[in-house]
Amino acid sequence: MMFDLIAIGESLRDVFYLLDEASLSCSLHKERCLLCLDFSEKIPVKHIVKVPAAGNSANAAVGASRLGLRASLVTWIGNDRAGHNITEALLDERVDLRFLKVDKKHPTSEATILVFHGERTQLVNFQPRMYTLPKLPKTACIYYSAVGISYDRLDRMLARELTRHPETRFVFQPGTTHIRNGIEKLKPLLAKSFLFILNKDEAHHLLGDGSRPIRHLLDSFYNHGAQTVIITDGGNGADAYDGKTHWHMPVFPVTPIEPTGAGDSFATGVTVALLTGEGLPHALRCGTANSWSVIQEIGPQKGLLTKRRMNRVLNRFKKIQPQRVS
Repeated sequence: MMFDLIAIGESLRDVFYLLDEASLSCSLHKERCLLCLDFSEKIPVKHIVKVPAAGNSANAAVGASRLGLRASLVTWIGNDRAGHNITEALLDERVDLRFLKVDKKHPTSEATILVFHGERTQLVNFQPRMYTLPKLPKTACIYYSAVGISYDRLDRMLARELTRHPETRFVFQPGTTHIRNGIEKLKPLLAKSFLFILNKDEAHHLLGDGSRPIRHLLDSFYNHGAQTVIITDGGNGADAYDGKTHWHMPVFPVTPIEPTGAGDSFATGVTVALLTGEGLPHALRCGTANSWSVIQEIGPQKGLLTKRRMNRVLNRFKKIQPQRVS
């Protein structure tokens, strides 16, 4: 194999604004809150952090590289300073960029993240792209996540690639555009996934007929063809099903600073563990360790673990293990 993992998805520049002067308006049970700012006012910002190379798939490629995998990235950037910074940052992380595409008509996509009381609200701007899939070398795994709006052709090309190479493990972590367009468009790729991973809100949105128990959500996506399904739920941990056993993985105790990248780092930790021959219970612990580290930093990549640091975190929390759910 030329690569252990090829990630596919749009790369963005993330800009974080840490706010002091804001308020929250929440429903009675705090299940839904609104971030409120004074309209038509100048709002002081406590701190600004810029992350040059972000995006779900870029985060996965960087995370896999830090954990020792040979990782490549199929991605799109603009011919601008932000795009050049993305290239430099990814090369520094030893991510192969032979499949990077520079769009000379449109700038690099960007996300603005407002951080308040340890939570974040994201404003994401995906530039219009002509997404196509390059000819890929042999790889153990294809990891597919967030792209912009016009992704239909890319999905079809990817489905054909997976049909031609059924030995390639396919990890599908759908991005916002995939989630908003509903499950019907997801079904062809969902049915080919070795691992399908998303958060609880996304799962409810896709299935679309009211709140369901977590086990029902897992079973539903498994019945659509995914070999293993994982649903994350923030501080409540994660749940998984592989067709044999339902698992619940608690979080490792931590006081989070900023949660961006928690889902990406969890998915990457799980993916790398499975690709290196570990079972699902251990993989869930690796994902939990990676997200535990990431949410103690600002941005999705600073806290991504190396293999050595991963082992230290797993040993530190060795008493916290996934639980079988009957």
